[in-house]
Amino acid sequence: MASIKIPTPLRSLTNDEDTIVANASNLKELIAEMENSHPGIAERLLDENDELRRFVNVFINGEDVRFLDGLDSPVRDDDEVSIVPAVAGG
Repeated sequence: MASIKIPTPLRSLTNDEDTIVANASNLKELIAEMENSHPGIAERLLDENDELRRFVNVFINGEDVRFLDGLDSPVRDDDEVSIVPAVAGG
């Protein structure tokens, strides 16, 4: 099971849990598993084309999935997945 670090803005969907666990072979399946147990989280992560939203960064063991295989990036047992909302400012 992979552990998923949930950022503060999404914790209202996970009953204030900061880490959840799920079992999947890739990131797309992992998001589907998260949606099954925490309805509403997928729409916060994915756009209308089922792609990661521009302002959402996802890392698997510290590696940005945009530089891996995106939603097809493999997820293995004991992997740590971090969801990090983009921060804007100036």
